[in-house]
Amino acid sequence: MHKQLQLLRDLQELDTERKTVETERQVGLKEQQALNAELERLQKMVDSLAGEISVLEGEKSELVSAMALEQGNVERSEGRLPQIKTQKEYVAVLKEVDTAKKLSKDLQAGIDAKDEILQSLTADKDEKDGELAANAEQAEARCAEVDASMVAVNKKLVEMDRQRAAQLEELPKKLRKRYELLMSRRAGVAIVEARNGACLGCHMQLPPQMFNSLFVLNEIQSCPHCSRLLFATAPD
Repeated sequence: MHKQLQLLRDLQELDTERKTVETERQVGLKEQQALNAELERLQKMVDSLAGEISVLEGEKSELVSAMALEQGNVERSEGRLPQIKTQKEYVAVLKEVDTAKKLSKDLQAGIDAKDEILQSLTADKDEKDGELAANAEQAEARCAEVDASMVAVNKKLVEMDRQRAAQLEELPKKLRKRYELLMSRRAGVAIVEARNGACLGCHMQLPPQMFNSLFVLNEIQSCPHCSRLLFATAPD
């Protein structure tokens, strides 16, 4: 009975340590995920800005083409003026020229507005490109460090799992199932010490006779309140 109790205590110690190591692994993985998420966020911002710039450049190109067309109309209309014979036709052509010039002026204003926005967006994109590059370099270096530490952590977890399986095999099947059930239902703590008449798992007082019987080790007992397995250490 003493051997089984010691096996249970060793198992609990191993499982507690394994939980700490697994937490360390999860922290590393979450850090990598956070770094990658930040890079993804920045990349989306850069892509969004690039998309806006592309749309604006397309719109500006259409305005430039339209203005070139209107300027061509002005040149053609002005070229016709010396050949006009009647006052009425002359006035009509002058009106065409004025209309085309006004439209060209409006188109130029639109081009200038697009240029202003493009300049601002390009500056924003350049800034985000630089931020993305810097973060990518830092993230790559940090992820490499985490990967290196994860190799040792994973190796340790594999060894712990091997030890755990071997220790579980030494327990009777019924006691093994009982231990595993308690581990799942009691937040990873299946066996605890009883001290000063109380269970240190739930801090409830034990019946005096039961507490005293823990020192005899005739059988492995459970806390009547939280069901955890109990052990007691004889005072010096």
